[in-house]
Amino acid sequence: MRAFKTLKNSFIENRWWILIGLVALVVVDVLQLFIPRVIKYAIDDLTFGTISPSGLLFYGLQVLLLAIGIGCLRYIWRYFLLGSARRMEKSLRERLFNHLQTLSPSYFSHTKVGDLMAHATNDIEAVRMALSLGIVFLMDTVILGILTIFFMVYIHPRLTLFAILPMPFITLVTLFFSRTVFRRFETLQKTFSSLTERVRESIAGIRVIKAFVQEESQRAKLSQVSQDYIQKNLSVTRIWGMFFPLILFLSNLSIAIVLYWGGEINDLPIHFDR
Repeated sequence: MRAFKTLKNSFIENRWWILIGLVALVVVDVLQLFIPRVIKYAIDDLTFGTISPSGLLFYGLQVLLLAIGIGCLRYIWRYFLLGSARRMEKSLRERLFNHLQTLSPSYFSHTKVGDLMAHATNDIEAVRMALSLGIVFLMDTVILGILTIFFMVYIHPRLTLFAILPMPFITLVTLFFSRTVFRRFETLQKTFSSLTERVRESIAGIRVIKAFVQEESQRAKLSQVSQDYIQKNLSVTRIWGMFFPLILFLSNLSIAIVLYWGGEINDLPIHFDR
């Protein structure tokens, strides 16, 4: 959260864009939960044989209208949220550049240009992703999670309790992996800085390199730094590779618990009313 304080002014400047995008995103999340309910009612009527062709067409029109609404609102939240993230990216890059121009010459004598280039490109790009898709994923998780649990409690409170048993483990796993990913991603960013600096030095001193016939040595140095960057990327990928299957396992464990206890409990007071 301390990092987001740096962007406080940018959030204030784009507050209406962000607000409109978040409202559209919340409405999309709510509408997405109505489609399974409409399909449920249609299947129930088909199962009990109480539906006519016109009634089935009515259910289809409801799904179509919900899909059109979701599509339109999804365009709105993407335009406003992703657009505001681009504006904040531009503002942050200009702030960085303006700040660099105020620093003393001694600062640039002991700071690598590659570090500054990495801050202005890769680091700001990571911030933009966090401000756009990161916020979207967070809102989807919170809104859909709360509404889903609400519907589950409405259908069967006791079974809902069994279904959310793996949730504390999912939270612990997420906290552990998020800290690990943060540390490794920070190391990855530093390696990218070194790679950028190596390329910059080679291009800036290309005349000297050719004059002393040092092409092979420079190629070997760049290959070494590039290989190190690949290894750091693979390190982050391995963490993500363990994280998502583990989360999927815990989620499927929740489904297995629901299926088991749902079969054991014979007196489920499930609500079929509308």
